[in-house]
Amino acid sequence: MGCRPAGHGRRCRRPATGRTRLCDHPDRSPRLDLRRQADVEAWLEEVRPDAIVIAAARVGGILANDSYPVDFLEDNLLIQTNIIGTAHRIGVERLLFLGSSCIYPRMADQPITEAALLTGQLEETNQWYAIAKIAGIKLVQAYRRQHGRDYISAMPTNLYGPGDNFDFNSSHVLPALIRKAHDAKASGAESMTVWGSGTPRREFMHVDDCADALVFLLQDYSDAEHVNVGTGDDIAIRDLAGLVSKVVGFDGGIVLDSSRPDGTPRKLLSNEKLARLGWTPKVALEDGIRSTYRWFLEQPSIRALA
Repeated sequence: MGCRPAGHGRRCRRPATGRTRLCDHPDRSPRLDLRRQADVEAWLEEVRPDAIVIAAARVGGILANDSYPVDFLEDNLLIQTNIIGTAHRIGVERLLFLGSSCIYPRMADQPITEAALLTGQLEETNQWYAIAKIAGIKLVQAYRRQHGRDYISAMPTNLYGPGDNFDFNSSHVLPALIRKAHDAKASGAESMTVWGSGTPRREFMHVDDCADALVFLLQDYSDAEHVNVGTGDDIAIRDLAGLVSKVVGFDGGIVLDSSRPDGTPRKLLSNEKLARLGWTPKVALEDGIRSTYRWFLEQPSIRALA
């Protein structure tokens, strides 16, 4: 598994706020296997970043989690342990580790507050990933306690946007629905099939909003407790499928395959803490889906995937 190195980038300015942020610099970033400790140590020793955002992870939807439990547990433990440990050893001052809303207890009260972590049973379909990510959050807290490091964690909700993964075998629900609706429209199909009952509710945040929130936290937050990064709104999967169909222009029906797993019934983050700190999202869901679909249409290699 090749991963783009965490924390590497160029500085650029966000015009609306005047804040600086780290941006991906693909023409100069080498491919780096973050599971290999020696490689991570050598690379970070060379570049010595001022701050690191750990967004790299082994991720995927229900099918991928169920099919590759060892990969989801072991790869994520290796990635985060290698980066966090090396960051401490070479003296990186600021580090932001990303968890995920799916690592909260399956039946957590809604909306989910930061205090809900580790208060109940995990969702069985992604428990391997969840355990690894919880360990990462605890490792960040441990470095704060034992070594006084100014390292923090954030818990983003479901993200989407340009550059997403549209492979049916490993994608999350929103890009998978975009791909399904597009393929159904292109083939003239009368309907498209959606996994599960359609009743689970999910929250979605555009990746640009998430990036802005993370820069905000790096600049303005320093505490042991992680911070939820969400929109405060959710949508049923069947309604999401309808919204995606509208954006794509697919006029056929939606067939719900109830033989497939639903996952957690509802997953809505409380964004009260982040709002109190002074940050709120800006990209509406339909607008974000439209911009993502436009990006998808500009990628012939992705649209051609079988």
